[in-house]
Amino acid sequence: MAASLVVPVGTQIVVRAAADSDDLLAASSLGAVAEIITCPSDAQESYRARLVDGAEVNLRREQFSILKQLKSGPLSTPDTAHDLDRYIIYRCVVGSQAYGLNREGSDVDRRGIYLPPAEFEWSIYGVPEQLENPQTQECYWELKKFLVLALKANPNILECLFTPIVEHSSEIADVLLAKRHIFLSKLVYQTYNGYVMSQFKRLEQDLRATGELKWKHAMHLMRLLLQGISVLNDSHVPVRVFQHRDALLAIRDGCQEWDEVNRWRLSLHREFETAFQSTSLPDSPDYAEANKLLVWARSKMTEVRHDS
Repeated sequence: MAASLVVPVGTQIVVRAAADSDDLLAASSLGAVAEIITCPSDAQESYRARLVDGAEVNLRREQFSILKQLKSGPLSTPDTAHDLDRYIIYRCVVGSQAYGLNREGSDVDRRGIYLPPAEFEWSIYGVPEQLENPQTQECYWELKKFLVLALKANPNILECLFTPIVEHSSEIADVLLAKRHIFLSKLVYQTYNGYVMSQFKRLEQDLRATGELKWKHAMHLMRLLLQGISVLNDSHVPVRVFQHRDALLAIRDGCQEWDEVNRWRLSLHREFETAFQSTSLPDSPDYAEANKLLVWARSKMTEVRHDS
């Protein structure tokens, strides 16, 4: 299938078919390496490429392959021929439904974990780090990827572990949920606080440049601050923020002045700092226990055989 994007100048390619022009390639040139020297403005037009011997040819996109991709073959893309959805071990609902900020018509965002059989992991093709379905608002991380992100205090991942809406949880996922506290540490302060500060700076830049604000994004940044403070104070991720619903929705609807929102943000940053100084959470998450959990889960999947 021809690519829809234009391949840039300088890309090394492999000639796959003769060009339909006066400079027809000899049979010996098929499979030769060349370099793109001129690319078209439209992906359907011809490229100009230079062969190793200096000869130049015109090639349409379907007449050449990109050398890097050709060398990798199917290794460049994890094996997705199998129905990996059948190996989902945990499915939950996050987003507005879980936060208690949903309104009529709000999307249902599903997230979770999948764990394929060991033979898939051991294969030369490997497995994708995540499965996504934009149409149904679903995303599932392979277990190792999920654990690594949780150890980094990724807010989206921690919310998956603490959401009140769980639709499916296998034996392995149940064990993970029982140990979810191992991912909570003071790292939450740096991760949440740093992200909110950088994103508010971008919002202010957008406001100066366009006079407009992404109010929904601002609302979620405030929600993250409220959430982070509670994590440090209570050693628990409070996904549902219904007690702050009115204030947060007022921000999303643009009913508050930016200066007022910013004052609340600065106040929450101070609360966050205080919570950080007094929290009983450890300095770091429990890497050893997370690794033990992954090895145990992997060993369980050696018992699962894929029916070819």
